[in-house]
Parts: sequence; C-alpha cells; structure tokens
Amino acid sequence: MATKRFKAYTPSRRNMTVSTFEEITKKTPEKSLLAKKKKNAGRNSYGRITVRHQGGGNRQKYRIIDFKRKKDNMAATVIGIEYDPNRSSNIALLEYEDGEKAYILAPQGLKDGDKVISGEKADIKPGNCMPIESIPVGTMIHNIELNPGQGGKMVRAAGQEAQLMAKEGKYAHVRLPSGEMRLVAVKCRATIGTIGNADHENVKLGKAGRKRNMGIRPTVRGSVMNPVDHPHGGGEGRAPVGRPGPLTPWGKPALGYKTRAKHKQSDKFIVKRRK
Repeated sequence: MATKRFKAYTPSRRNMTVSTFEEITKKTPEKSLLAKKKKNAGRNSYGRITVRHQGGGNRQKYRIIDFKRKKDNMAATVIGIEYDPNRSSNIALLEYEDGEKAYILAPQGLKDGDKVISGEKADIKPGNCMPIESIPVGTMIHNIELNPGQGGKMVRAAGQEAQLMAKEGKYAHVRLPSGEMRLVAVKCRATIGTIGNADHENVKLGKAGRKRNMGIRPTVRGSVMNPVDHPHGGGEGRAPVGRPGPLTPWGKPALGYKTRAKHKQSDKFIVKRRK
C-alpha cells in the first residue's frame, strides 16, 4: 500500500503522510465478528495509572481474528480486505463453503475472489495455512504458532515475514524478522506469505492530534522535570543527565537494560539471538 503526501498549506501538513488504502475493498466490518473494546486509560482495578501515556482516542471495536485456522480441507473465498484499527496489518474477510465467515491477517497479493484453504495438503500459496512439516524449506511464512493448536503468536505485524530455514526431527529452524533463529515444533501451524500493508512504517503522523486520536497521550522529557519526579530532573537551565547513562523514572537503565528472565523455559528453543 502506497502513501500519499499533501501540499504544505499548514506546518503540520508539510510532513504528514497517510496510507492510500488501495488494498481496502470493504469499508464496513462484519457485525458478527465484532467485540466490545473497553478503554481503561492505562489504569488498573484500583484506578491507579500502571501504564503511562494512554487515554482518549477514537472509539474502536475489536475484530475477532481466526489465528488458529482449524477448518481443514474446506476452501474459503476472500470477500473483502478491510482496515483494522487494532493492528498495523490489514485483515481479509473469508466466507467458507458452509457459509461461516472469519477474519485472517491479509498477506501480500491476496485479492477479492481468491480461494484459501488450510490443512496438510494445501498448496503453497499466500493465505494458505498448514503444519510446518508440510511447508518446503526456504518458504516465507507468518502467523506462526508457538505450541500446536494454540493459534498464531509470532510474526503478525504489517510487512513482516519469517523464513523456514531447516527441518530436523520434531523441530524446525525458523528465522524471525528480528534475525533470531528459533526452534519451532513441526506440528505447529504457519501461514504462507508475507503480511501486507508494508508501507505502514513509512506513514508520518505530522501533528500531535493524530497521536491523540490513537489514544496516546503526551510524553514529557525527564530533563524538564524536578528531581523528585525523575532522575534526570533539576539543575539550573539545561542540565545533562549527570549519571553514567540515561535512566527510567524509576531509576532503571533506559538503554540496553535486559528485562528477559535469566532462566526462562523457552531459552532452549532459541538457537541464535537477534544480536
């Protein structure tokens, strides 16, 4: 999907770009596949802010996506490509032969009228879903399960793809978009192709108001706060951090601080780290 620029008739328009939405063929969502989406502005059950910079934004409804793709050997026809406010990728509305409808993540090249199918004997073409043991080595895949039957967890953002590098016994080697090499059970399912809407990362919001429409409140720099509010605060005029490296508001290192548990159960599945 391409992006569109504007004439600079205001300062914000000068740097603003928007998606052209060329791929979108259906503008209204399927009502039977909508769910309520409650906003809590980053607050927990006590009303205390636990996640900062959240609040406001346009009202949204959640689109129920079929990440499991369990209807094997039943063809489904694509009846529309839709915008989803809850994710960076677009979604495709499918209608199965028995009349049931479902949403999936829309891969590149999927169009209205195309047929997709899931199952071990499905063809290797974008949108088809099957166990990794049925996919040839070297194929680009997305929406990959971590555990068989759990539903796709990895590689679900716009423009992303993983590559099936090798298959060995019960496990396959998959190279993720980050560069990490990971072992995934061959019984896990994955979808063929690259996720569409790759130009999502090129969109420039251009003004603060578009950020507020997305439900993101302003972020204040620590260096303009008081010492009581932030480790970077205080000083006369513009003052440096005054420490070996930048810190979070709670005094933890802000850059390069490892948050992953030292003895995590899934460590044994990571063949090569992303760095």
